[in-house]
Amino acid sequence: MFERLREDIACILERDPAARSAWEVLTCYPGLHALVLHRRANWCRRNGLHWLARFISHMGRFLTGIEIHPGASIGRRVFIDHGMGVVVGETAEIGDECTIYQGVTLGGTSLAKGAKRHPTLGRGVIVSANSQVLGGFTVGDGARIGASAVVLKEVPPGATAVGNPARVLLKTADSAREEAAAKMGFSAYGITQGDDPMSHAMKGLIDNASGHEHQIALLWQAIEKLSARSRELPSDDCVPADAHTTESFDAERFSQLVK
Repeated sequence: MFERLREDIACILERDPAARSAWEVLTCYPGLHALVLHRRANWCRRNGLHWLARFISHMGRFLTGIEIHPGASIGRRVFIDHGMGVVVGETAEIGDECTIYQGVTLGGTSLAKGAKRHPTLGRGVIVSANSQVLGGFTVGDGARIGASAVVLKEVPPGATAVGNPARVLLKTADSAREEAAAKMGFSAYGITQGDDPMSHAMKGLIDNASGHEHQIALLWQAIEKLSARSRELPSDDCVPADAHTTESFDAERFSQLVK
């Protein structure tokens, strides 16, 4: 019990720059108090003391403003920051090292008893203020939920979900676009991730240009193969043996080649 408490205090001191001391965290952080009371309520529920479990949960809500159902499963080093208005449903599962801000709801969309109605958060998920995650799906490890987002479907690991209804922004797609943009001499991070038509147009141009580089590389590979065949036959117009096959384009050399 005390080991878990020390872990909780340490993770709050690590993630909250406003936390000044372990004593302050222990006495003044409602997110910590809610988790401690939830562990008591969860133990009572697992041992058949259902009324007592709900009463402890109700007292925790009264004292902290955070409502966690006794049946919810919460991992280690979870930080509920501020916490007022947080609601965690019965079949919700929160993985290790998650961070949850005020006003978050981990709710359900089904009325079927015994079913998995509430979401599962993977390891290291961040759920921003006033977000609603509704349904029995999984939010993958390291994912982020933007403020006031309404998430109704699964979020892949490492992705970000924003908006109402939430749309998923894949980190892999953004990193690939940034790499392609870097070859052109500017940063794609200057492009907004919203619904601005100009940003969508710029993303399309970057993706299109990146595809052209790949096509040019394939052309060089085909030319090299033709060059190898021509060296086997007597000819005065052989293609240079050092033709490039990497994803770069030498306009002068290509002009000499096709003369």
